[in-house]
Amino acid sequence: MEREKFGSRLGFVLISAGCAIGLGNVWRFPYIVGQYGGAAFILVYLLFLVVFGLPIMTMEFAVGRASQKSVAESFRELEPPKTKWHHFGWVGMAGNFLLMMFYTVVTGWMFIYFVKMIKGDFSGTLSSEAIGSQFGEMVSNPYLLIGVMACVTIVGFLVCSFGLKNGVERVNKIMMLCLLLIIAVLAVYVLTLPGAGAGVKYYLVPDFSKFSGRVGEVLFAAMGQAFFTLSIGMGSMAIFGSYIKKDRRLLGESVSIAALDTFVAFMAGLIVIPACFAFGVEPEGGPDLIFQALPNVFNAMPGGRIWGSLFFLFMIFAAMSTVTAVFENIISITMEKFGWTRKQACIYDTILIIVLSIPCALGFNVLAGFTPLGGTSCVLDLEDFIVSNNILPIGSLIYLLFCTLNKDKGWGYDNFLTEANTGKGLAVPKGKWFKVYVKYVLPLAIIFLWVYGYISTFFL
Repeated sequence: MEREKFGSRLGFVLISAGCAIGLGNVWRFPYIVGQYGGAAFILVYLLFLVVFGLPIMTMEFAVGRASQKSVAESFRELEPPKTKWHHFGWVGMAGNFLLMMFYTVVTGWMFIYFVKMIKGDFSGTLSSEAIGSQFGEMVSNPYLLIGVMACVTIVGFLVCSFGLKNGVERVNKIMMLCLLLIIAVLAVYVLTLPGAGAGVKYYLVPDFSKFSGRVGEVLFAAMGQAFFTLSIGMGSMAIFGSYIKKDRRLLGESVSIAALDTFVAFMAGLIVIPACFAFGVEPEGGPDLIFQALPNVFNAMPGGRIWGSLFFLFMIFAAMSTVTAVFENIISITMEKFGWTRKQACIYDTILIIVLSIPCALGFNVLAGFTPLGGTSCVLDLEDFIVSNNILPIGSLIYLLFCTLNKDKGWGYDNFLTEANTGKGLAVPKGKWFKVYVKYVLPLAIIFLWVYGYISTFFL
């Protein structure tokens, strides 16, 4: 059967960007920036995005387009005889499932807070403590979390059940365009708030003294954020490579997607950080920053109920664009592995994701005593750590090696270069310097930072 293709280049760019644009941008990016020093961290993050992210994303697209398969079978399709690259397909599959095991739960939080904002639950004379306590009340209710997570999962797979063009591409186009409109409106408004200037300075003026004593931790976090926000290393991008035609060069497409992804992340931080400063909220709040700190901010704003509702609607669009994109990858994986039809894959995968996501939903209540990473960690932290700090960098390393080793050991650099540079647009450099960089320098840098990050995080 002929593989389905995108209806337009815009559809490809928006859905690929939609996979990258998600909670990594609008939930994770602002609090990571807050925790690691503001503008100085952003510069390091942007460096990783360019020197690590773009080459690896281009390689993922190339593997997907050349193989016309998902991560489950793409390596098997292109690998030389008697090599074992196809075993990574299982790791890539696990990464996609693990990501959705906590992503669907956090996406459910967005829906809950959107409803709370519309109802006016944070309006009036509530104290900051009373507003913050609502997050604890929410996550302590296992039935609510499981129910909303199940709804997110069902809606996501329902969209995918209509196919690539009529479901995923059509819905993601609408969500992405709405997302860009809402984020622009919110950013303009927040920058007019009294006191927001201090937040803008924190966000845009680098202060490298904040790195003192934790350089390795910062580099590790920046690398993990770059991989997480682009969703590279586990085949999430390769699947969309398999759906595009050969009329465009892949580096140019990677640049377009990374630029749109970075714009949304930057604008999300430009909303959250100055808003926190304007109302005396610490931006180092961590993962619950937007759930405990930002409702205080919106409560203090004139018309805060409207602005808060718009913000969480923006969060929903960002999260659901990733959910539907990764679900499309999961569907393709299970169709290839088990020979299911799209409808069968949607039904079985819906049930599987709901069941697998239950431990994360219970990690804040029934399983609250389980702290796998020590301290106040929970199931979500463990799943996020496995994906962001392990599967994504290791998977990125696998794609690098597969595309740069000699043809008898991997796919081969010449094959990659031919595939990536087929069509019109920005080409991968053909100079020897670039080959040396992606074949030797980049893999060694990833290995070094991955190992050093572990050491600095757990032993120093």
